[in-house]
Amino acid sequence: MRGEAGRFPLDAETVRVAGRSLAAQLALQTDGRAPRIVTGRDTRESGRWLERALIAGALESGAQCESAGVITTPGVAYLARKMPADAGIVISASHNPYQDNGIKIFAPSGRKLDDATERLIEADIAAQSANSSDESSAVAEVSESLSARVDAAMDEKNAAALQASYLDYLAQEVSGGLSLDGLSIALDCANGAASHLAPKLFARLGARVLALNNEPDGRNINLNCGSLHLEGLQQQVTEAVADIGVAFDGDADRALFVDAQGRFVDGDATLWVMANHLHARGQLVDETVVATVMSNLGLEIALRSRGIRLLRTDVGDKYVLEKLLQTGASVGGEQSGHLIFPRLSLAGDGMLTTICLLRAMLETKAGLDELVEGFKRYPQVLVNVRVREKLPFEEVAEIRRASREVEDELGESGRLLLRYSGTEPLARVMIEGERQDVIEEQAGRLAAVIGEALGAS
Repeated sequence: MRGEAGRFPLDAETVRVAGRSLAAQLALQTDGRAPRIVTGRDTRESGRWLERALIAGALESGAQCESAGVITTPGVAYLARKMPADAGIVISASHNPYQDNGIKIFAPSGRKLDDATERLIEADIAAQSANSSDESSAVAEVSESLSARVDAAMDEKNAAALQASYLDYLAQEVSGGLSLDGLSIALDCANGAASHLAPKLFARLGARVLALNNEPDGRNINLNCGSLHLEGLQQQVTEAVADIGVAFDGDADRALFVDAQGRFVDGDATLWVMANHLHARGQLVDETVVATVMSNLGLEIALRSRGIRLLRTDVGDKYVLEKLLQTGASVGGEQSGHLIFPRLSLAGDGMLTTICLLRAMLETKAGLDELVEGFKRYPQVLVNVRVREKLPFEEVAEIRRASREVEDELGESGRLLLRYSGTEPLARVMIEGERQDVIEEQAGRLAAVIGEALGAS
C-alpha cells in the first residue's frame, strides 16, 4: 500500500484494519500460537501514528508486536528472519516525498508477503470501507488499555536493541572481518531510515565517514538528496577527496554510487562490478546475472564478453528475486541500485550492497572508476504514447510489422522493448542502440504507428 498519508487507504482506521486482518491471517498459520510481528518505519512525520494504528489492529487480533523504531526496510526483513517473527512490517514510501507513506510486509524468509494473503487483507479493507461513514479519518480512537499496550510494543529501549542487532549482522556476518581503515566514504542518507545507522556502521568498520543529509525532521526525507539527487554527493566526493560516495533512498533498500572522480555509478554498473568480482573468484553460480528488462543493453553486451549470461525479468525486485531463487544465481538487481545477494539476504539492502562493493574494491586494490571499466552504456530513448486500449502488440498487424522492421535494423547492436504502463493508459517504446539520432528516429516512427493504431482520440 502506498499513497498520501491521512487519506484512504493510509488513514489510521484503514491501517488499523490492515493490522487486524494480517494478524488474523497469520494466526491461522501458527497452530494456535499468538503470531509475532516486528515493525519499523522511516523518518516521515506520519510514520509514528501509522505504525501505532497498525500495531493497535494487530494487538486486537491477538498478535505480539515489537517495534524497531526508525530502521531500514531490509533491517525489518532481517529481524523478521532472525527473531524469528511471523511477519515484518515497514511503514515507508521509499523514495517518495514526505507527504506519502506506505506499508510493506515481509514473511520470515525476507520475501514479500504472498499474493493470496494480500488479497485477503484487501478484502477486509474493502469491507471496512463499505461500512465506514468517514473513510478519510486520520485518527483512530483506541481504548486506554489498548493504547498502553501499543506504547509497550513501541518501547524505545527495545527498538534500540533491535537496531543494534541489525548493525551487528552487517558489521560481523556480512562484512566478515572487512576493514575499511584508510578509506574515505561520503554517505548521503536522504534524511531517511539510514540517517543514524549508515554512518555508525561504516565508522565501526574503520572508514573515515562524511555523512550528508542525516538530520531528518519528518519532512525533508528525499528532499533534493539521496538516490534521486546525486549532485550534492558528487560535489562532496570531489571536494573532500573521498574514495567513494554512496546515496541511499528513504528506506535504504537501494544504493547508488559516485566514484572518486565524482562520476555516477548506477545499479547496472554495480551489477557489472559485482559480477566480475564473483566471476573471478569462482563464486558466480552458473555464470549468470539477473536484471530486469530495463537494464541497459551495454550491461548485457559487457557481461557476454566475459562469458556471463544476463537473464531479464519484468520490472520489480519481486521478479528479480523469483528468478534468483529459481536459477540459484548469485546476484541480481535493477538500474535503481536495488541489488539482491540471495546467499546473504532475500531483500535488497543498500548498506549490504555497499559492503559488497567495498570488498570488491579492497580485494582488487582498485578504485570504483577502474572496476566499472569495460561497461559501456548504450544510448537509450523512451517514448510514451497515450492509448485508448491495451491490446497485445503482436495482435495488431501494423505494430507487429513496424516492430520487426526496427528489430531487423537494430540487429545484435540494439534492443527494442515495447510494454504498457501498469498504472496509466500509456504504451512505452524503449530503444537502445549505438547512435542516439538513429534510435530517436526509430522510436518516433514506431510511436507514430502505435498512435495511429491504438492512440487515444
